Amino acid sequence: MKFEDYRISDEIKKSLEKLNFKKPTDIQFKAISPIMRGEDVLAIAQTGTGKTAAFAIPVLDRLQFSKNRKRGDGIKCVVMVPTRELALQITDVFNEIGRGTRVSTFCVFGGVEQGPQIAKLQDGIDVLVATPGRLFDLVSQGHIQLHRVEVLILDEADHMLDLGFIHDIRQLITKLPRQRQTLFFSATINEKIKELAYSLVNKPVRIQVSPKDPVAKNVDHSVMYVGMDDKRYFLERVVKENPDKKILVFVRTKVRAERVLKAMERVGVESMTIHGDKEQKDRNDAMKKFRKGEVKLLIATDVSARGIDIPSVEYVVNYDLPEQPENYVHRVGRTGRGTEKGIAVSFCAPEEKPILDEIQTYLTKDVKVLEVDKDDYEATIDFSTDAKYDWRTLIKEAEEEEKLGRKVKKKKKK
Repeated sequence: MKFEDYRISDEIKKSLEKLNFKKPTDIQFKAISPIMRGEDVLAIAQTGTGKTAAFAIPVLDRLQFSKNRKRGDGIKCVVMVPTRELALQITDVFNEIGRGTRVSTFCVFGGVEQGPQIAKLQDGIDVLVATPGRLFDLVSQGHIQLHRVEVLILDEADHMLDLGFIHDIRQLITKLPRQRQTLFFSATINEKIKELAYSLVNKPVRIQVSPKDPVAKNVDHSVMYVGMDDKRYFLERVVKENPDKKILVFVRTKVRAERVLKAMERVGVESMTIHGDKEQKDRNDAMKKFRKGEVKLLIATDVSARGIDIPSVEYVVNYDLPEQPENYVHRVGRTGRGTEKGIAVSFCAPEEKPILDEIQTYLTKDVKVLEVDKDDYEATIDFSTDAKYDWRTLIKEAEEEEKLGRKVKKKKKK
């Protein structure tokens, strides 16, 4: 079945054609029809399966022809998401697919001033994409009314629970009409997710898209055993051997992200970071430059691993292994999107071996090992322009300087 065969508006079909969307993905094929019928949907699907379009297409079609489309009546659809970046991305998808439908989509999230968001909301919108914290604040302040909402969508619900948004979500649900359509999307399912999902949906259509191998077949992923202090040399090598490729690097903490940035600066590699301590405008700027290819190396914490669709990321580097095994799948899933091929390599220090074991248990298979012989390993460090900054070298230089100083003193005494 092709998108042109669906009973959706010509405006949406035209947009899909411009975006080169010809045939629906598995999740889209299974979800679009029941959503168009107005049924609740509970979908479990991994990142990169096309979830956003799966709900954006039918919701836009419904709102375009809704009898109650007057914006003065209030917001018709709310999409709750865990992160600012995902909110912006989903808003872009709604706007691109909905071009020509006159359906207005806007997003609100924390970390920026409320004023401009409130002003836009007063103009009237149809679809609101929001992180739960900022949405809860604006509803509490009376700037957002939810009594006219016809469709509620929770995307990346498992990640929202991980981030502690459960209280905000439950509070917000009380403000919504009981008679509504609810679409619940999650990458994983557990007891907490089930409890939340079944408290929201009514006789849902259940969809599960979970391939045997959770890592997309387009991604060639492997692990390389590298000492913790030597990782920066190997990252430098990856970058310099792939000068034209867009490389996304994942680290465990915000502090690590900035340290890797400094290490790359020392070897003349331009990079940017994205993590929770960055101002929103700086995060937006980093994403924009990376998307356009103006900066080829982006260093990120796991905040960017969930659902973010960055075009043409050819290489992912797990500088640090993720502590949550499922985040491995989300990280390497940033490359090899759609029909593109991608490469992902993980640096595993000896102390990270237990984390690797957990990841392999989660994947139910071993990750391919990239063997590095002793000579090649040493050569990677020796040829690095950052080698002079190595702490071992600095200590050695200090010792030599001290010896030299003692010799000079002896000569002066003579």
